[in-house]
Amino acid sequence: MSKVLKLCHAVGQAVVTHGGLTGLVGGARAGKEEIVLSLERMNGIEAVDTINRTLTVEAGAVLQRVHDVAEEAGLLFPLDFGARGSATIGGSISTNAGGNSVIRYGMTRDQLLGVEAVLADGTIISSLKGVIKNNTGYDLKQLFIGSEGTLGIVTRAVLRLRPSPRSRNTALVAIEDFDHLGHFLREMDSALGGTLSAFEVMWNDFYKLIVGYTGHHGQPLQPSYGYYVLIESTGGHEAADRSRFEGALEEALEQELIVDAVIAQSKQQREDLWAIRDDIEGLGKALFPVITFDVSLGIPQMDDYVEEVRKQLTERWPDSRMVVFGHLGDGNIHLVLTVGSQEEHEVRAVEAIVYEALGRRQGIISAEHGIGLDKRAYLKHSRSSEEIALMKTLKQALDPKGILNPDKIFERQEEISS
Repeated sequence: MSKVLKLCHAVGQAVVTHGGLTGLVGGARAGKEEIVLSLERMNGIEAVDTINRTLTVEAGAVLQRVHDVAEEAGLLFPLDFGARGSATIGGSISTNAGGNSVIRYGMTRDQLLGVEAVLADGTIISSLKGVIKNNTGYDLKQLFIGSEGTLGIVTRAVLRLRPSPRSRNTALVAIEDFDHLGHFLREMDSALGGTLSAFEVMWNDFYKLIVGYTGHHGQPLQPSYGYYVLIESTGGHEAADRSRFEGALEEALEQELIVDAVIAQSKQQREDLWAIRDDIEGLGKALFPVITFDVSLGIPQMDDYVEEVRKQLTERWPDSRMVVFGHLGDGNIHLVLTVGSQEEHEVRAVEAIVYEALGRRQGIISAEHGIGLDKRAYLKHSRSSEEIALMKTLKQALDPKGILNPDKIFERQEEISS
């Protein structure tokens, strides 16, 4: 790869890196004159260190395979999301992917101890130290996390593994009022003593659509409540942890923070509850042609934000539909909607509504999917002009000819002229 990039740099040939191609913002979209560099065959699992709890992999390793290898070693790689069967570690690093366990374990950045990356001119930067503490100057790996392949191409990584949990308790909870969601999150986080690992919220429109449209999931709770929370706790003592989990839910019920709940009694029941939250395919079919958004903002502002967006969409497109769900525990929600068209001018009109309402609340236009091509025009809503200028300075320093994933995050002419 080093030789390929060195040659491309010499002639100014643009390169777009491909991983699992599960991105949603056009981050791997290539133009006619651009070379595609696929990491599909760089999928090796190089070393498992069960004492230091690290896993060294090539960037093309698929997330599900990493999960399996960690589990075989009696450990856990906590990064997890719906595209686990196709998404690669390199792609997860390039977008700083989040997922279902961020509330406890953090995003990709928190699972990464070291990387090897190739710069635009072919220089190999190798920092594959398998230690948690390394305070020797600049933490260079951070340059490549979330930079979407625009500053260098990650080729290998040292991942941080965690102890495999001995217990896992899962429940689906119904809540009537949005105000109770934040209080319920706080109470559960406190009552569970740091073992809360997932807090996934589904607005009524999402839950009702999934359990009604697909017919695959049954109705573990009636589809008449305002909000549904899929909550999960992992720990080290099965009996004690279950007692604490059930006790915390009983307290919440007594405080009238929740109105109903169903607790999974088996692994299959747990998987069935998660299948409701993860049925993005069913969602896409029900709302086709679909437009999706991945945003974050303060929890107290979410309900008002969602209602404003819904109102503006209905005023312009009376037959529009929108459902909302997401990782509310870390401030990230997804809007999935349809206005009956995916024509560019319609999509841009929808984006203006979604992002302008978000900008007024100092929200973030991309919580875990990156910027790519599709969100670059709206970067100003979440980053100051000074921040954007510094990003362009870094791009110019590491990739002066703008050959790495051009036009992603910024337009190419902006990169070169900055």
